[in-house]
Amino acid sequence: MNSSFWFFPASALINAVTSTVLGFYLIFTGISNRVARYLLFFCVSVAAWSYCYFFWQISTDADSALFWARALMFGAIFSSISYLHLVLVFLKLDNLKFYKITLVIFYVFSLFWVIANLTPYFVAGITARSYFKFWPLPGPFYTPYLVAFFAHVVYASILLFKNYRQSRGSQKISSFLLLAGIVVAFIGGSTNYPLWYGIDIAPWGNVLVGVYVVLTVYAMLKYKLMDIKVVSAELFTGLLAIILLTDLFLSKNSTEIIFRALVVVAFGVFGIMLIRSVRHEVKRREEIQRLAEQLNDANARLQALDKLKSEFLSISAHQLRTPLTVIKGYVSMIQEGDYGKLNNPKIETVLDNVYKSNEHLIYLVNDFLDVSRIEGGRTSYTFVKTDLKKVAEELVMEITLPIKEKDLQFKVEIAKNLPQVTVDMEKIRNVMLNFLTNAVKYTPKGWLKMELFKKGRQIVYQVSDNGIGLTKFDLENVFQKFYRAEEAKKITATGVGLGLFVVKKFIEAHDGEVFVESPGPGQGATFGFKLPIKRVG
Repeated sequence: MNSSFWFFPASALINAVTSTVLGFYLIFTGISNRVARYLLFFCVSVAAWSYCYFFWQISTDADSALFWARALMFGAIFSSISYLHLVLVFLKLDNLKFYKITLVIFYVFSLFWVIANLTPYFVAGITARSYFKFWPLPGPFYTPYLVAFFAHVVYASILLFKNYRQSRGSQKISSFLLLAGIVVAFIGGSTNYPLWYGIDIAPWGNVLVGVYVVLTVYAMLKYKLMDIKVVSAELFTGLLAIILLTDLFLSKNSTEIIFRALVVVAFGVFGIMLIRSVRHEVKRREEIQRLAEQLNDANARLQALDKLKSEFLSISAHQLRTPLTVIKGYVSMIQEGDYGKLNNPKIETVLDNVYKSNEHLIYLVNDFLDVSRIEGGRTSYTFVKTDLKKVAEELVMEITLPIKEKDLQFKVEIAKNLPQVTVDMEKIRNVMLNFLTNAVKYTPKGWLKMELFKKGRQIVYQVSDNGIGLTKFDLENVFQKFYRAEEAKKITATGVGLGLFVVKKFIEAHDGEVFVESPGPGQGATFGFKLPIKRVG
């Protein structure tokens, strides 16, 4: 026999073994997955076709060749419909009414081809063609079957292509591999059909059917039907077990039999432990992945709730600011005598308290608005060249009265010839004022100091005091949202811990950094910020 003859049965045997190995794997692992069950159906069909193809190719007489030629057609009939069914299950379309009806129709036709294959109307006979001594001849039903075969293949290909374009991740890769596999098999398997109709083209592409099976298996692995580590461990163990058993049967004396039997038993125990270990690892990994997915879902829900909270804060703050502004205006007009002169000092004191409380509420509402804008990414900045020296001097005038009321010493050190900086003047002014008002608020007696200077490639603004100071924990958290130091709560219970959070975000938006220092509780603190020189105009 020449090498050309042996190529065809060898390629069939390769296809058969490939399908068989996967089929046994699916059986041994329990085939609990629906995709796996239909993959087994497909593998059995391809294996049946391949084994019969092999025996047909090595047949030595016409009757045997005809028998195996008809036998292989049973596998061929079910290989296409099983692949279509596998694709529908993989794409989760098999439960839809249209596809259910389509599958029923295709299976009815397949059953008809099976019955027809028992008669000469499907495979009419055997003749010699090309390299082959025995090649089947098509009966009248063979051509309609061939049309149905290609219909299954083309239909599955169209569904896979649509899914490939629409899907993402591992399923997109799986769809591509399945589609690539079916194209390879179509090209390879199609080389079988010309000789049926007298066209002298030998089935050299048969070996590509094995590639088709391999790509299908790999696609399923990508789909996470089976874990590659489990597959590798079990196949490795099974292969070594076969080698050791073969070696055992080839033993020449009782000593070798006993020794090799012990090796087989020891390897069996090792193999079982290995597979169990790998499966346990895979199970733990799947559990971790499941928990990670749950965590991601919970995180997504929390983000949605946080967004709703920010929107609520924004709406509420907007609704509150208008009446507070109106109250401020009317109280101010009453104090200034627009509605007549006040002659009662008690009423003047009450109005003064109302005005201050209203100012505090406006301040809190503005903080809430700033926070909601920051978290929603809606904060806008208007950068202009600004003289921070002038801003600092204005703040000194503004803060002088509260400082005098508390009888605090106030020292100001503003460097000369400071360059202008390109900043959002209103926001930087609010930051500078925040540090000053906090220093006044949390310094019961003693002194505070405001400094503005240039250091290296940065402009530094800082406010120091000898007030209540901060603990180490306070220093780590003071710029966090809603955080307030315990000592600060004792001074005033009306704060909510948003001011310094907003300050930090504003400075970071200017590519700057905030800082805080304190020797400890009761020893004062220094708050400040640094702006990089690139912001300098």
